Amino acid sequence: MWVALSDGRKLDVPLSWFPRLARPSDDERRLVTISPGGLHWETLDEDILIAALLAGRGDQTITPPRAA
Repeated sequence: MWVALSDGRKLDVPLSWFPRLARPSDDERRLVTISPGGLHWETLDEDILIAALLAGRGDQTITPPRAA
C-alpha cells in the first residue's frame, strides 16, 4: 500500500502489516475514509494512524508471538 502525505512524503507500507487489508479485494480497500490523522475502512473494521505508519508500526491489535 502506498500512502502519500501532504508534505510530499510517500510511504510504502506492506499489507502484511495489516491482515484485515490483505484479504479484501482492491475494490473493498478503495472504500477508505481519509482524515488528517489516519485512514479508516468502515466495512473492514480497520483504522490506521499516520503517526503509527511513520513510526514503522503495523497492526497494534495483534499480539506478536513471544519466545518461551
